[in-house]
Amino acid sequence: MKRCLWVVPLALVLLSGCAMKVVEDGQAGIKGDFGKIKDEPLATGMHFYFPLVSWVEVWNTKTQELKESAQVPSSEGLISTLDISLLFNVSPQNVVHVRKTIGRQYSDVVLEPYLREAIRQIVSGYEVKALFNEKGRKEISERMVKFLRDKVQQRGITIQDVLLRDVRLPDTFAQSIQIKLRTEQEALQKEFELQKAKKDAEIEVARANGVAQSNKIIAGSIDENYLRYLWIHGLQKNEMQVIYIPTEANLPIMEAGRLRMKLPAGEQR
Repeated sequence: MKRCLWVVPLALVLLSGCAMKVVEDGQAGIKGDFGKIKDEPLATGMHFYFPLVSWVEVWNTKTQELKESAQVPSSEGLISTLDISLLFNVSPQNVVHVRKTIGRQYSDVVLEPYLREAIRQIVSGYEVKALFNEKGRKEISERMVKFLRDKVQQRGITIQDVLLRDVRLPDTFAQSIQIKLRTEQEALQKEFELQKAKKDAEIEVARANGVAQSNKIIAGSIDENYLRYLWIHGLQKNEMQVIYIPTEANLPIMEAGRLRMKLPAGEQR
């Protein structure tokens, strides 16, 4: 029942020759009567007008993207192809000002020319390698944003960001960069292998020093009394597989095998 309350008046308005425009969220309306644009923008909702004497335009106030592709000379004189995206919008408070001073085609009239000028003036002052590293791209983007804001912000257009999407180099230069990067990677690999070889050598020297020190300690601890102790101890445990017997030169003779011994010359088993 409530819906019928506004359907009937709406039908009467339409039959009387009145038109209607709907302004949604993220939009703003501009109304003109007898060729004169009203100073206040239209808010969201339904707006009626008579086509013979007035009109209503609906403007997008959300973030928009302007794409540009340009061939830019670097400071070395190399021509690179650069793809750029400009993010911008016109706020609801500025739509009337932009409509009066620039017009509906403000992107073609103002933004594109200034964006191309920013590309020529700013990007051309950098070396090609600056377009490929994060620091250089960030600096270029920030300078372009500042340049565009100085040019169009006062005219009612808000510049949000400038994105460097892609960079395409001449084939010969791109190949030379790839060769340079490959050479640098190979040099880093060789340096890694050299450091590893040095470390392995240090480990081997340390291991050899340890073995030599151990042998020195063991050799210093072997005397005639120690050898006789090992001999007697081995005789008492007949399950041993190795018997140590002192000789005239105070050196042990080791013989593998169960209870097999070699006696010094002149001694009986």
